[in-house]
Amino acid sequence: MSKYLFLDLETTGLEDKDRICELAVIFEDEEGLDIGSSALCKSSKKVSHEAMAMHHITNEMLKNEKVCQETSTYKLLQEHNTKENILIAHNIRFDLEMLAKEGFELKMQVVDTLRCVKSLIPECEQFGLQFLRYELGLYKEEEDLAQNIGIDIMAHRALSDALHVKLLWKTLLQYATVSQLVAISSRPVLLEKFPFGKYSGRYIEEIAGSDAAYLHWMLSNIEDMDEDLSYSIKKYLEEGGF
Repeated sequence: MSKYLFLDLETTGLEDKDRICELAVIFEDEEGLDIGSSALCKSSKKVSHEAMAMHHITNEMLKNEKVCQETSTYKLLQEHNTKENILIAHNIRFDLEMLAKEGFELKMQVVDTLRCVKSLIPECEQFGLQFLRYELGLYKEEEDLAQNIGIDIMAHRALSDALHVKLLWKTLLQYATVSQLVAISSRPVLLEKFPFGKYSGRYIEEIAGSDAAYLHWMLSNIEDMDEDLSYSIKKYLEEGGF
């Protein structure tokens, strides 16, 4: 029987050399009880001030901690890293890129709750986990689940965010089956509207017709563009012959 592992992590920053500074996983044991595991992780890369301002993890807090691969949470993740299990995270591509720096080779199936929300609930105003916490009413169940697991709710700390991933997963199961969520996570999502910038909230198809030059500029100049946005812009430009 498949196990579902809900993952979140915090990092020292967003540059190529940055590493994981906190790792968390929530999963159900054989008795159906939710188990939470988290660990702070030290590395040779210092935590940036920008990252500290987000998750409040300082270099002093990491000084006496183990490196990521030696933590019990990482070992737990490796223990359950089999093809029948499913790893679930919000923007899982980023998490997997960071885990790969720690030697993690994925064998599990994956569900990206970010991509699934974009596909199944496109009317959401924004798709960040903390925004969805309120827009989708996840906060109404968070205290009970936090009590069951024995954790505190702290936005942008890994175990607390993993809890909200689990609650978001529960919401997504109202829209699709597990196998459908796995399938959605494996392919780009065609977005209808711009999530940011001067055309925020406008239909991409509309802008493809009125300002195709700007969309071509975006594709050529924004190196770290979201994969779904890049796919959507190219699709609308291609369909419109622009």
